[in-house]
Amino acid sequence: MVAGLRERAREGLRSRAWRLRLYGLLAVQAGFAAAIAWYVAYQFLHNPSPILAPTTAVGIVAASMGSRLRRTVELLVGVILGLAVGDALMPFFGIGAWQTGVVVVLAIVLAVLFKGGGSLLTQAGGTAVLIATLEPPVRELSVPRFVDAAVGGLVGLAVGLLLVPIHPQRTLLRLAEPVVGPAAAAIHELAAALRIRDLAGAERSLRRLRELGPQLTALKEGLGAAQEVGRLAPLRWRERDSLTFHTASIQHLDRSLHSCRSLSRRLTTALKDEEPIPEEFPAAIDLLACALLTLRWTIQAGAEPREAREQILVGVEMIGRAQGEAVGDPTRPHVHRLGYSGLIAAGEFRMAAHDLLIASGLDAERGAVLVRRAVDGHRRN
Repeated sequence: MVAGLRERAREGLRSRAWRLRLYGLLAVQAGFAAAIAWYVAYQFLHNPSPILAPTTAVGIVAASMGSRLRRTVELLVGVILGLAVGDALMPFFGIGAWQTGVVVVLAIVLAVLFKGGGSLLTQAGGTAVLIATLEPPVRELSVPRFVDAAVGGLVGLAVGLLLVPIHPQRTLLRLAEPVVGPAAAAIHELAAALRIRDLAGAERSLRRLRELGPQLTALKEGLGAAQEVGRLAPLRWRERDSLTFHTASIQHLDRSLHSCRSLSRRLTTALKDEEPIPEEFPAAIDLLACALLTLRWTIQAGAEPREAREQILVGVEMIGRAQGEAVGDPTRPHVHRLGYSGLIAAGEFRMAAHDLLIASGLDAERGAVLVRRAVDGHRRN
């Protein structure tokens, strides 16, 4: 029990350290953006109480793990709508509870009519609340408020893309940490469950793979931010070629993990239906998990992932043995050692292997050729 508590404590510390490494730069960006936006609005726009400028600047920086330009436009349009509705209605209705509710409803309805996303809706409603509760209902203040917001948006964008841009590759590698490690552990768990026909263990593995959805979403959003920084930030232009490789790698890693979920689901069904699971199948699954970890290490080190590719292709050969097709002698019938779900799982394994080969840097055609050769090599044996 004490050992378990210590392990959970260490895991908690590792998780906090990872989050600090990932989001620490965003904190610095937000601080810079808020300070600069406040100074510009106060010093050059002569606003004695600049609220919207630093608020919008921080909002732009906080949206940096996604499409920053799109979020910038949505945030600024949301501010405009909130200002327009608040300053148009509050002089007539005054300030109060029901007036605030009406203003927020109308601002969000207008945002919906503009076909805005979540950022636009949130910003329109939030700005309307500020205008309805914190600021006096004076119509002529709407222009300086909008200028404040525009300055804040531009400052946040400039800080994130020009002054303190994120490092695309490092960001992507850090976002991949909570995906690759847990995915490999879940795949190993599936292999162990298949060896002893442990249905509960297989179901647990499937559940753990499905629970990676939020981490995969964060990784894909980080990929969008990294691509934007590589395209727009002059300090990161020299890293465009490397970013192209990482982009393709992450996209095919996502597809490979999707196939792994399907593989786990099918093998769980095979256990429920008491289908045979030859020993080569869990061994191949273990190799796939090892290849995932090996690939992560080689990408981090900038090395050629030969070992990972070899592990993947050996796994494909073992799946062929598990499938048990005797093809060398045309007079012999095909002998299948797998049931219905097992045969489908074998196809999902090959799809996962193919995508993982592409994630290692091979093109799709070359990856398909290697998978076919691995299958043919088993058949000749």
